[in-house]
Amino acid sequence: MIERRAVIELRAHERHLQGYAAKFGVEARIGNFIEVIAPGAFASTLAKDRDVLALVDHDRAKVLARTKSGNLKLVEDAQGLAFDISLPKTQAASDILELVTRGDAGGASFAFTVEPSGERWTGQRRELRSVTLHEISIVSSWPAYPNTEVVARTRTPRLNLAKLYLESCK
Repeated sequence: MIERRAVIELRAHERHLQGYAAKFGVEARIGNFIEVIAPGAFASTLAKDRDVLALVDHDRAKVLARTKSGNLKLVEDAQGLAFDISLPKTQAASDILELVTRGDAGGASFAFTVEPSGERWTGQRRELRSVTLHEISIVSSWPAYPNTEVVARTRTPRLNLAKLYLESCK
């Protein structure tokens, strides 16, 4: 079963959206349980060079980018799963860019399946340790994680994926 979760941070810069699709150690109430993502939860997906999509509102008809084409960059760092989306010149991309720039977008989200032995339950608390990432989405309304935040920036973005990648290789 594919599950979806919300994101914490999002920034706009020219025709790029940047932020975190997930942050490690942040608790979220999902239905009747608490969920937290452990560092390294996305490592197997990133190591397999899996084709991951960037969508609008989890809608497969609204593709923003994909890792296979190089227009979606994903990197795990100490905070979580960082992304950089190079937006196409489509109506869906222009609409979501406008929402993010105005501060009207709800955040980001991600869809995943739990890998075998990839979760640990302690009572009503679930820790995601290893998941297969299918897609990330920019969402226009309420994300699953209640403390998500969307910030639009028109200046130089704070997220430097090349630097993060180099640091993760050390």
